[in-house]
Amino acid sequence: MDFRFSPEDEAFRREFSSWLAANLPKGNQEPNVDFMHEEGSGDWRRRLEWHKKMHAAGWVGISWPKEYGGRGASLTQQLIYQQELAKVNAPQLVNGLGIMLVGPTLMHWGTEEQKKRYVPKILSAEEIWCQGYSEPGSGSDVASLQTRAVEEGDYFIVNGQKVWTSDAHHADWCILLVRTDPDAPKHKGISYILVDMHSPGVTVRPLVQITGDANFNEVFFEDVKVPKKNLVGEKNQGWQVAITTLMFERSGIGGGRDLSGQVKELRQLAQSVRRDGRSAWEDADVRQKIAQFECEAQAIKYTGYRQITRRLKGLPPGPEGSVLKLCTSELNLRMNKFAMELLGPYSQFQYQAPFAIDRGKWSYRMLASRALTIAGGTSEIQHNIIGERVLGLPKG
Repeated sequence: MDFRFSPEDEAFRREFSSWLAANLPKGNQEPNVDFMHEEGSGDWRRRLEWHKKMHAAGWVGISWPKEYGGRGASLTQQLIYQQELAKVNAPQLVNGLGIMLVGPTLMHWGTEEQKKRYVPKILSAEEIWCQGYSEPGSGSDVASLQTRAVEEGDYFIVNGQKVWTSDAHHADWCILLVRTDPDAPKHKGISYILVDMHSPGVTVRPLVQITGDANFNEVFFEDVKVPKKNLVGEKNQGWQVAITTLMFERSGIGGGRDLSGQVKELRQLAQSVRRDGRSAWEDADVRQKIAQFECEAQAIKYTGYRQITRRLKGLPPGPEGSVLKLCTSELNLRMNKFAMELLGPYSQFQYQAPFAIDRGKWSYRMLASRALTIAGGTSEIQHNIIGERVLGLPKG
């Protein structure tokens, strides 16, 4: 494997790095707490302004084809893009689900009319998207969903409930899985439709998380009219479209994070806190633990490189997506729990509390990191995928 970047890639890095240095919002030196963190309406406006600035300069959806408003960036340039954003702790974009999931899915399955109508406004954040998959009784087993869509003239009439719907309180549109044939086997009879979140009968109720944020929501649909032209793919064959979206989600969650920066922060924490009258860093067991974290972070990084290498050779994505998603989320959780051990009594301080070390970001991260082991397919689901599809183990 050749780890060197081409001259064109390095030129791309210099261009993007220079743009970030000139345009990053002032006062953005505070480390990011977590990608799901949202302090309130002011934080949303700040991120929206940053998104629009990035979009105007052509730095949103760089992997998308040029015909859809992207830059047609190569796989290695996408990697560089993520690395440079991480270096400067750039604010998160506001339409992450739209860019990571909806746009690529519509480009693959959508009609020309759907592509022209929806795709351009995803990049510009003129329309924000959410994902309507999970239900109160259908979490990891998404195909058991019960939200119904009944045909009535030129419309589907939708009734049901979704839950854990990130950004629904900001969203203009939703990719929604509905059951259109209740008598078919559970993976059949499902359709994939696009729903206007401003339609009569749509109710969004925020769910307060353990962090105190309310970025997740439950969404209720009561006799919501959805035009049949908003069907993506074929009626009753929506599971195929849904799987495409899930593959984009899992590779996006697992493949875009370099945890070495977090290991560095953990080392700095160990050097600053004191245990038994001396720096925690002087404890050989602490150094060994953090060294192990760094080894795992590097292993994840190079596993990601393996995935990119496969795709550069024209091969289909391998099992690295599930491996990356599982290992990244679990390592993130373990590092944040270890930070709690280092902090001792200070771990009880909430985020931004007076006298909290590092403004309490570690306690927030510890609480928030559990969500990443659930989002995009739980760790248990990823273990099953790896066991069955990679190791060839029988189903449990």
